[in-house]
Amino acid sequence: MGTEIERKFLVKNTDFKELAQGEMYRQGYLSSAKECTVRVRIAGSGAFITVKGPAIGLTRAEYEYAIPLADAEAMLEALAEKPLIEKRRYKIPQGGRVWEVDEFLGDNQGLIVAEIELQSEDEKFGKPHWIGEEVSGDPRYLNSSLVQHPYNKW
Repeated sequence: MGTEIERKFLVKNTDFKELAQGEMYRQGYLSSAKECTVRVRIAGSGAFITVKGPAIGLTRAEYEYAIPLADAEAMLEALAEKPLIEKRRYKIPQGGRVWEVDEFLGDNQGLIVAEIELQSEDEKFGKPHWIGEEVSGDPRYLNSSLVQHPYNKW
């Protein structure tokens, strides 16, 4: 079984942009139920379908598979909940881990969130100076929630 242990933080400034090139992501949800989300994502020239279970603490089941780009485009157009999530992702290595910083566009423009995946919930890690308040426990910051309640409507 695949698992994801992730912590999420707001970003205080755009200093992270000096450390990595961003890549465009488009994604949509075929199901955004908290018990099981099903996401289709186009990241650069790749496409993926991801199934995630409910979170227990910071941990949840996660399964991700590559799919044909044309299939992903068709699913995003015809099947995904709207609005789609559009963002630029920056991957920044630090201390043996990778920070993934999402600069949201479209209906979520203005929101910048950083995530770090861990091996255990109590793992220690350093935070770059541009990391702000932790929002791991706040469901508003889940991408699946941003479809239902976009940041520009908060």
